[in-house]
Amino acid sequence: MVPKRAFINSSGGRKMFAVVKTGGKQYIVREGDTLDIEKIEGKKGEKASLDQILLLSTGDSIKVGTPTVTGIRVEIEIVDQFKAKKVEMIKYKKKTGYRRKKGHRQNKTKVKILKINA
Repeated sequence: MVPKRAFINSSGGRKMFAVVKTGGKQYIVREGDTLDIEKIEGKKGEKASLDQILLLSTGDSIKVGTPTVTGIRVEIEIVDQFKAKKVEMIKYKKKTGYRRKKGHRQNKTKVKILKINA
């Protein structure tokens, strides 16, 4: 849970934010944020949009989707396509000599949140 003070800007007013779902994960986003999400198709510099909005807060009101809020989109710009750090899996069974080691690098996309169209 994010503390309430994270949603208040320096002037005392509340900022607009949204909870979006992409790649099976949920992210809290505000205009100007950058985040690393599961890979989405597109090249560096292209613009795209996320349309699975689960919650939208405009400062005065909160809209909660069932399961998504309709008519709202989050515009993003693709900053970079990259691979995440390697994750290693190890299987081991004692006394039998059984050992297996596997590695995996997930493809990721760094995006910048341009605008929340509410």
